[in-house]
Amino acid sequence: MDKFLAYLIPGIFTGSAYAIAASGLVLTYTTTRVFNIAHGAFGMVMAFLFWDFSQRQGLPVWLSLALVLFVVAPLIGFLIQRFVARGLGDSPVSVSLVVTVGLFVGLIGAATAIWPPEPRFVPPLLSDETGNDKSFGIGETVVTAQQVITVLASIAVAVALYMLLTRTRIGTAMRASVDNPELLKLYGGKPDTVAALSWAIGISLAALAGILLVPVVGLGYFELTLLVINAYAAAMVGRLKSLPLTFAGAMGLGIVDSMALGYIPTESFLADIRPVVPPLFLFAALVLLPQAQLRIGQVKGIVSAPVPTVPRMAVTGVVFLIAMFVVVSPMPEARLLLVGTAATYAMVMLSLVLLTGYGGHVSLAQLTFAGVGALAYAKLDSPNLIGLLLSALIAVGVGALVALPVLRLTGLYLALSTLAFGVLMDKVVFQNERAFGFGGALEAKRMSFFGNTVETTQAYVMVMGVFFVLVAMGILILRRGVLGRLLVAMRDSPAACGTLGLDLRWARVALFGLSAGVAGLAGALFAGLRGTIGAADFQYFNSLPLLLLAVVFGITSVTGATLGGIGLMLLPVLSGSSPVAGGIVFLIIGFGAVFAGRDPNGLANLLFRLGRMLRAKVMARVDLNLPSLPPRRSSFGGATVAVSADEPVDGSAHEIDDTRGDGIPVAAGSKESR
Repeated sequence: MDKFLAYLIPGIFTGSAYAIAASGLVLTYTTTRVFNIAHGAFGMVMAFLFWDFSQRQGLPVWLSLALVLFVVAPLIGFLIQRFVARGLGDSPVSVSLVVTVGLFVGLIGAATAIWPPEPRFVPPLLSDETGNDKSFGIGETVVTAQQVITVLASIAVAVALYMLLTRTRIGTAMRASVDNPELLKLYGGKPDTVAALSWAIGISLAALAGILLVPVVGLGYFELTLLVINAYAAAMVGRLKSLPLTFAGAMGLGIVDSMALGYIPTESFLADIRPVVPPLFLFAALVLLPQAQLRIGQVKGIVSAPVPTVPRMAVTGVVFLIAMFVVVSPMPEARLLLVGTAATYAMVMLSLVLLTGYGGHVSLAQLTFAGVGALAYAKLDSPNLIGLLLSALIAVGVGALVALPVLRLTGLYLALSTLAFGVLMDKVVFQNERAFGFGGALEAKRMSFFGNTVETTQAYVMVMGVFFVLVAMGILILRRGVLGRLLVAMRDSPAACGTLGLDLRWARVALFGLSAGVAGLAGALFAGLRGTIGAADFQYFNSLPLLLLAVVFGITSVTGATLGGIGLMLLPVLSGSSPVAGGIVFLIIGFGAVFAGRDPNGLANLLFRLGRMLRAKVMARVDLNLPSLPPRRSSFGGATVAVSADEPVDGSAHEIDDTRGDGIPVAAGSKESR
């Protein structure tokens, strides 16, 4: 019994903290339809601010707590709703997730820039003169005052939210805003005000959870942020709308997590699941609990970037490889490795172009699939084209297996299931001694073609460039065909595809498998480039900035993937001089993505517009320099009339139609338009 209590009480404490954080997450989602990936990062920043007020500025603990919870956090929540989250709930899931991922990255960068890394200690709320927590005993189990405060705070939060939502006018408006904000507006309600209040309360609850957890887990940039992410599982139990179920799920998660540490032997084969109870809980909640019904109604499509013709693809690919050869020829070894890393990231982003840009599904584990390819390449020990293709096929199989249990999931639920998969692969597979090992590494050889090994790094980087061009052309050719139009239809309106009798489930499995195969191919090439790879090269956390930069630079085009790969490669280079400089870089990129991430075509779309403007100006100058042609004779209904040679018969040469649906402008009077 003493052992049971020794693990039960910490489980209740952790579950109470999860309940507080998850309640804020559910409240913001139900009123705004925005899932805040940065919820844990807000809690981390508020914990740093609490330390600054109470320890650095010397303010009383309870005054610092009141300032953070009732002044700073609500103000930040109000500003986020007004300037970031407004209208975001009606955007595609990829856009809303990327905006909150931008907040996630930006907040970590802000914390690093404002509070540089150094040892910090946050005492418990009821500590003695030496800074130790006050405690008392239940049998042989020690219960701290911090644990009691956390449990009581979770109960108070649950009661307060219940009273707010069921006994107040603003609570009634919140529940009405969940169902139909437009109808609420017709009845004189203010959905924006309701959403702002929800965000203010949500950020305050994230701050409270962070402050209560920080004396236990320590004040760090990532530990506290990722710990609060465990609250996602509790929020999924409540289906992001039921606060009682969310509270029950949080308590269950905390207790099961604590009991796993106490009752699963370290020598058992189940020992590997001890650190991954929260992601397992999340995955089970997503797969087993009822799924929300499919939305129907108007079709909201994305205007994709134009798709070039096959001859233009070939010419552009050749020009790209020539330019790449000119650039890498004089480079030293260290910079060649950076170029190869950029090619790897760009190829992984190509898998996101296929999956997210064309298919409309969001994956938060693409680097995990790259890790699968790299691990297979190193274990197969067959450094040739056959080994490379086998590594990619293994990644295809893993991607298809991931898609099978989540066939009925869509949107946010599907994205979170891939996040849970990434955590499981990182903790259970990649860090296993039979794979990379914890802190270990595997050796991988350079590729060989027909018995000739690619020895120099420069030649290997060019090989990676050739594979990138081939994969990019394959994806673009697929987009121009029937399968590409099917993917776009699935992205824009799954309900309409279902009414036409299309089986979207197996198409999704194939799409996930193909996307994972592209990422696995990139990982295998990266393994050959580096020669030595480990689990740290494919951490699930790094899939978030990967998705972030893919959308910012343009997740619907090969150009965006190329620019995104270069940008992701430059991140550690720009931030390597000092932690403060790194924080500033992440701050700029994160908050820049908040505003640039609403356009899935990204910054690449600006380049396309600039190219069209320059081409139009050049063509206008050419037309001015051409001599005028004499009028030609044309017959209409038996009558002969004179028509200028500079204008078409129907006068519609300058009208543009895109009824073909592949992003290529078509003249309105052409055969394809008709």
